[in-house]
Amino acid sequence: MVNRPATAPGRPAPRPDDGRRGRRIRRWVIALGILVLLLVGADFGAAAFAEHTISQKARAQLNLTDDPSVSIHGFPFLTQALSGDYGHITLSAAGLPVGDRLRDVAVNADLKNVTAPLSDVTSGNTKSIKIGDLTAAVTIKAADLARNAPLDKVENLRIEQSTEDYVRNGGESGKSTTPTTTTTTPTDSENQDSPTAGVRLSGNVQIAGQKVEIFCFAMIELHGKEISIVPTRLQFGNDKETTIVPAAVQKALLPNFRASISTASLPLSVTPTSVRVDSGSVTIKGKANDVSFAQLSAKE
Repeated sequence: MVNRPATAPGRPAPRPDDGRRGRRIRRWVIALGILVLLLVGADFGAAAFAEHTISQKARAQLNLTDDPSVSIHGFPFLTQALSGDYGHITLSAAGLPVGDRLRDVAVNADLKNVTAPLSDVTSGNTKSIKIGDLTAAVTIKAADLARNAPLDKVENLRIEQSTEDYVRNGGESGKSTTPTTTTTTPTDSENQDSPTAGVRLSGNVQIAGQKVEIFCFAMIELHGKEISIVPTRLQFGNDKETTIVPAAVQKALLPNFRASISTASLPLSVTPTSVRVDSGSVTIKGKANDVSFAQLSAKE
Protein backbone atom coordinates (compact mmCIF):
# COMPACT_ATOMS: atom_id res chain seq x y z
CA MET A 1 0.00 0.00 0.00
CA VAL A 2 1.30 3.51 -0.91
CA ASN A 3 0.85 6.23 1.67
CA ARG A 4 -0.06 9.67 0.26
CA PRO A 5 0.10 12.95 2.13
CA ALA A 6 -3.19 13.99 3.56
CA THR A 7 -4.78 17.11 2.07
CA ALA A 8 -7.75 19.12 3.12
CA PRO A 9 -10.95 18.19 1.35
CA GLY A 10 -11.30 20.09 -1.94
CA ARG A 11 -7.75 21.61 -1.76
CA PRO A 12 -5.17 20.46 -4.37
CA ALA A 13 -1.88 19.11 -3.11
CA PRO A 14 1.04 21.60 -3.35
CA ARG A 15 3.34 21.15 -6.29
CA PRO A 16 7.11 21.11 -5.77
CA ASP A 17 7.73 23.85 -8.37
CA ASP A 18 5.52 26.35 -6.49
CA GLY A 19 8.17 26.72 -3.75
CA ARG A 20 10.94 27.15 -6.31
CA ARG A 21 8.92 29.85 -8.13
CA GLY A 22 8.40 31.76 -4.85
CA ARG A 23 12.12 31.66 -4.07
CA ARG A 24 12.97 32.96 -7.54
CA ILE A 25 10.54 35.87 -7.14
CA ARG A 26 12.08 36.77 -3.79
CA ARG A 27 15.55 36.69 -5.30
CA TRP A 28 14.42 38.97 -8.15
CA VAL A 29 12.83 41.42 -5.67
CA ILE A 30 16.02 41.49 -3.60
CA ALA A 31 18.16 41.97 -6.70
CA LEU A 32 15.88 44.77 -7.92
CA GLY A 33 16.06 46.49 -4.52
CA ILE A 34 19.86 46.31 -4.56
CA LEU A 35 19.91 47.73 -8.10
CA VAL A 36 17.67 50.65 -7.06
CA LEU A 37 19.93 51.39 -4.09
CA LEU A 38 22.99 51.31 -6.33
CA LEU A 39 21.36 53.67 -8.84
CA VAL A 40 20.27 56.07 -6.11
CA GLY A 41 23.75 55.97 -4.60
CA ALA A 42 25.30 56.61 -8.01
CA ASP A 43 22.89 59.49 -8.56
CA PHE A 44 23.78 61.15 -5.27
CA GLY A 45 27.47 60.50 -5.88
CA ALA A 46 27.33 62.11 -9.32
CA ALA A 47 25.42 65.08 -7.90
CA ALA A 48 27.99 65.50 -5.12
CA PHE A 49 30.82 65.44 -7.68
CA ALA A 50 29.09 68.07 -9.82
CA GLU A 51 28.35 70.26 -6.79
CA HIS A 52 31.99 70.04 -5.69
CA THR A 53 33.23 70.93 -9.16
CA ILE A 54 30.93 73.95 -9.45
CA SER A 55 31.84 75.03 -5.90
CA GLN A 56 35.56 75.03 -6.68
CA LYS A 57 35.04 76.96 -9.91
CA ALA A 58 32.76 79.45 -8.16
CA ARG A 59 35.45 80.05 -5.55
CA ALA A 60 37.93 81.01 -8.24
CA GLN A 61 35.39 82.87 -10.36
CA LEU A 62 34.11 85.01 -7.49
CA ASN A 63 37.48 85.46 -5.76
CA LEU A 64 36.26 83.79 -2.56
CA THR A 65 38.51 82.57 0.25
CA ASP A 66 36.62 79.27 0.69
CA ASP A 67 34.48 76.98 -1.44
CA PRO A 68 30.85 78.13 -1.36
CA SER A 69 28.03 75.71 -0.61
CA VAL A 70 26.40 74.48 -3.84
CA SER A 71 23.20 72.40 -4.06
CA ILE A 72 21.71 70.97 -7.25
CA HIS A 73 18.01 70.46 -6.59
CA GLY A 74 15.74 67.91 -8.20
CA PHE A 75 15.85 64.12 -8.44
CA PRO A 76 17.15 62.22 -10.20
CA PHE A 77 20.29 64.22 -10.91
CA LEU A 78 21.49 62.00 -13.75
CA THR A 79 18.52 62.80 -15.98
CA GLN A 80 19.32 66.50 -15.57
CA ALA A 81 23.01 65.89 -16.20
CA LEU A 82 22.40 63.87 -19.36
CA SER A 83 20.10 66.53 -20.78
CA GLY A 84 22.28 69.40 -19.58
CA ASP A 85 19.26 71.24 -18.19
CA TYR A 86 18.96 71.98 -14.46
CA GLY A 87 15.86 73.48 -12.91
CA HIS A 88 17.33 74.95 -9.74
CA ILE A 89 20.83 75.38 -8.28
CA THR A 90 21.57 77.31 -5.09
CA LEU A 91 24.89 78.82 -4.04
CA SER A 92 25.70 80.33 -0.64
CA ALA A 93 28.72 81.54 1.29
CA ALA A 94 29.25 83.48 4.52
CA GLY A 95 32.03 85.33 6.27
CA LEU A 96 33.51 86.65 3.02
CA PRO A 97 36.05 89.48 3.08
CA VAL A 98 35.58 92.04 0.29
CA GLY A 99 38.17 94.77 -0.08
CA ASP A 100 39.59 96.53 2.96
CA ARG A 101 36.38 97.39 4.80
CA LEU A 102 33.97 94.50 4.35
CA ARG A 103 35.04 91.40 6.26
CA ASP A 104 31.85 89.41 6.93
CA VAL A 105 29.70 89.45 3.79
CA ALA A 106 27.12 86.72 3.15
CA VAL A 107 26.05 85.69 -0.36
CA ASN A 108 23.03 83.66 -1.46
CA ALA A 109 22.04 82.98 -5.05
CA ASP A 110 19.27 81.09 -6.81
CA LEU A 111 20.15 79.92 -10.32
CA LYS A 112 17.17 78.67 -12.31
CA ASN A 113 16.80 77.27 -15.81
CA VAL A 114 20.51 76.48 -15.99
CA THR A 115 22.07 74.97 -19.11
CA ALA A 116 25.31 73.09 -18.50
CA PRO A 117 26.51 70.30 -20.85
CA LEU A 118 27.63 67.20 -18.93
CA SER A 119 31.03 67.17 -20.63
CA ASP A 120 31.71 70.72 -19.45
CA VAL A 121 30.65 70.02 -15.87
CA THR A 122 32.77 66.86 -15.59
CA SER A 123 35.80 68.61 -17.09
CA GLY A 124 35.35 71.65 -14.87
CA ASN A 125 34.63 73.99 -17.78
CA THR A 126 31.98 76.15 -16.08
CA LYS A 127 32.47 79.17 -18.33
CA SER A 128 29.90 77.82 -20.79
CA ILE A 129 27.20 77.40 -18.11
CA LYS A 130 24.21 79.57 -18.98
CA ILE A 131 21.77 80.84 -16.33
CA GLY A 132 18.24 81.70 -17.41
CA ASP A 133 17.16 83.41 -14.19
CA LEU A 134 19.50 84.58 -11.45
CA THR A 135 18.48 86.06 -8.10
CA ALA A 136 21.34 87.10 -5.82
CA ALA A 137 21.32 88.53 -2.29
CA VAL A 138 24.34 90.05 -0.54
CA THR A 139 24.11 90.79 3.19
CA ILE A 140 26.35 93.38 4.86
CA LYS A 141 26.51 93.51 8.64
CA ALA A 142 26.54 96.64 10.79
CA ALA A 143 30.17 96.08 11.81
CA ASP A 144 31.21 96.25 8.15
CA LEU A 145 29.11 99.34 7.44
CA ALA A 146 30.78 101.01 10.42
CA ARG A 147 34.16 100.79 8.64
CA ASN A 148 32.95 103.13 5.87
CA ALA A 149 33.42 106.87 6.32
CA PRO A 150 31.81 108.83 7.85
CA LEU A 151 30.05 106.03 9.76
CA ASP A 152 33.43 105.12 11.24
CA LYS A 153 33.02 108.20 13.47
CA VAL A 154 30.00 106.59 15.17
CA GLU A 155 30.95 104.30 18.04
CA ASN A 156 29.15 100.98 18.44
CA LEU A 157 26.99 101.42 15.32
CA ARG A 158 23.76 99.39 15.38
CA ILE A 159 21.10 98.81 12.72
CA GLU A 160 17.38 98.16 13.15
CA GLN A 161 14.31 98.27 10.92
CA SER A 162 12.07 101.31 10.74
CA THR A 163 9.04 102.29 8.72
CA GLU A 164 9.39 104.96 6.06
CA ASP A 165 6.66 106.97 7.77
CA TYR A 166 8.51 106.98 11.09
CA VAL A 167 11.77 107.89 9.36
CA ARG A 168 10.22 110.94 7.72
CA ASN A 169 7.84 112.05 10.44
CA GLY A 170 8.51 110.40 13.80
CA GLY A 171 7.00 112.10 16.85
CA GLU A 172 5.98 115.70 17.18
CA SER A 173 8.92 118.10 17.32
CA GLY A 174 10.24 118.89 20.75
CA LYS A 175 8.29 116.15 22.53
CA SER A 176 9.63 112.98 24.07
CA THR A 177 8.87 109.89 21.97
CA THR A 178 9.49 106.21 22.32
CA PRO A 179 10.02 104.31 19.05
CA THR A 180 7.93 101.16 19.68
CA THR A 181 7.65 98.02 17.60
CA THR A 182 4.48 99.29 15.95
CA THR A 183 6.17 102.50 14.83
CA THR A 184 9.55 101.15 13.75
CA THR A 185 8.91 97.67 12.39
CA PRO A 186 7.80 97.50 8.72
CA THR A 187 4.62 95.65 7.83
CA ASP A 188 4.59 92.66 5.48
CA SER A 189 3.83 94.92 2.52
CA GLU A 190 6.77 97.16 3.40
CA ASN A 191 9.08 94.14 3.64
CA GLN A 192 8.41 93.27 0.00
CA ASP A 193 11.16 93.95 -2.51
CA SER A 194 11.63 97.71 -2.78
CA PRO A 195 14.45 100.02 -3.92
CA THR A 196 14.16 101.91 -0.61
CA ALA A 197 13.95 100.91 3.04
CA GLY A 198 13.68 102.72 6.35
CA VAL A 199 16.47 102.17 8.85
CA ARG A 200 17.31 103.24 12.39
CA LEU A 201 21.01 103.71 12.98
CA SER A 202 22.15 104.17 16.54
CA GLY A 203 25.47 104.70 18.25
CA ASN A 204 27.54 107.05 20.36
CA VAL A 205 28.98 110.35 19.11
CA GLN A 206 30.99 113.08 20.77
CA ILE A 207 29.10 116.30 21.50
CA ALA A 208 30.95 119.06 23.38
CA GLY A 209 33.41 116.51 24.71
CA GLN A 210 30.71 114.15 25.97
CA LYS A 211 29.72 110.76 24.60
CA VAL A 212 26.02 110.86 23.67
CA GLU A 213 23.77 108.12 22.29
CA ILE A 214 22.09 109.16 19.04
CA PHE A 215 19.30 107.53 17.04
CA CYS A 216 19.44 108.41 13.34
CA PHE A 217 16.40 107.65 11.18
CA ALA A 218 17.37 107.36 7.54
CA MET A 219 16.37 105.94 4.18
CA ILE A 220 18.50 103.46 2.30
CA GLU A 221 18.18 104.07 -1.42
CA LEU A 222 19.50 102.27 -4.49
CA HIS A 223 21.15 104.27 -7.26
CA GLY A 224 22.49 101.96 -9.94
CA LYS A 225 25.52 100.15 -8.49
CA GLU A 226 25.48 102.26 -5.33
CA ILE A 227 23.49 102.19 -2.10
CA SER A 228 23.06 105.46 -0.25
CA ILE A 229 22.17 106.08 3.39
CA VAL A 230 20.20 109.34 3.51
CA PRO A 231 19.70 110.55 7.10
CA THR A 232 16.47 112.42 7.79
CA ARG A 233 16.38 113.25 11.49
CA LEU A 234 18.02 112.51 14.84
CA GLN A 235 16.89 111.74 18.36
CA PHE A 236 18.84 111.67 21.59
CA GLY A 237 18.50 108.29 23.22
CA ASN A 238 18.79 106.47 26.49
CA ASP A 239 17.54 103.19 27.88
CA LYS A 240 13.93 104.32 28.33
CA GLU A 241 12.95 107.10 25.93
CA THR A 242 14.20 109.35 23.16
CA THR A 243 14.10 113.10 22.74
CA ILE A 244 14.12 115.10 19.53
CA VAL A 245 17.50 116.71 18.79
CA PRO A 246 17.38 120.52 18.29
CA ALA A 247 17.57 121.63 14.66
CA ALA A 248 21.01 123.25 15.02
CA VAL A 249 22.50 120.08 16.51
CA GLN A 250 20.85 117.91 13.84
CA LYS A 251 22.41 120.04 11.11
CA ALA A 252 25.84 119.46 12.63
CA LEU A 253 25.46 115.73 13.27
CA LEU A 254 23.42 114.44 10.31
CA PRO A 255 26.47 114.31 7.96
CA ASN A 256 28.01 111.69 10.28
CA PHE A 257 25.33 109.25 9.13
CA ARG A 258 25.34 110.02 5.39
CA ALA A 259 27.22 107.35 3.46
CA SER A 260 27.42 105.68 0.07
CA ILE A 261 28.69 102.17 -0.65
CA SER A 262 29.49 100.80 -4.09
CA THR A 263 28.15 97.32 -4.83
CA ALA A 264 30.30 96.89 -7.94
CA SER A 265 32.99 94.93 -6.08
CA LEU A 266 30.58 92.62 -4.26
CA PRO A 267 30.39 88.91 -5.23
CA LEU A 268 27.64 88.03 -7.73
CA SER A 269 27.66 91.61 -8.87
CA VAL A 270 24.29 92.18 -10.50
CA THR A 271 22.46 95.48 -10.65
CA PRO A 272 20.65 95.87 -7.29
CA THR A 273 16.88 95.94 -7.52
CA SER A 274 15.81 95.96 -3.86
CA VAL A 275 17.10 96.51 -0.34
CA ARG A 276 15.94 95.07 2.98
CA VAL A 277 16.91 95.98 6.53
CA ASP A 278 17.09 93.32 9.23
CA SER A 279 18.27 93.63 12.79
CA GLY A 280 22.02 94.14 12.50
CA SER A 281 22.34 93.96 8.70
CA VAL A 282 21.36 95.27 5.29
CA THR A 283 20.61 92.91 2.37
CA ILE A 284 20.83 94.00 -1.25
CA LYS A 285 19.08 91.84 -3.84
CA GLY A 286 19.51 91.83 -7.58
CA LYS A 287 18.18 89.90 -10.55
CA ALA A 288 19.52 89.05 -13.97
CA ASN A 289 18.38 87.00 -16.94
CA ASP A 290 20.29 85.02 -19.54
CA VAL A 291 23.77 85.41 -18.08
CA SER A 292 26.77 83.09 -18.19
CA PHE A 293 28.61 81.73 -15.18
CA ALA A 294 31.64 83.75 -16.30
CA GLN A 295 29.68 86.99 -15.81
CA LEU A 296 29.11 86.40 -12.09
CA SER A 297 32.45 87.75 -10.90
CA ALA A 298 32.62 91.14 -9.24
CA LYS A 299 33.38 94.05 -11.53
CA GLU A 300 36.04 96.40 -10.30
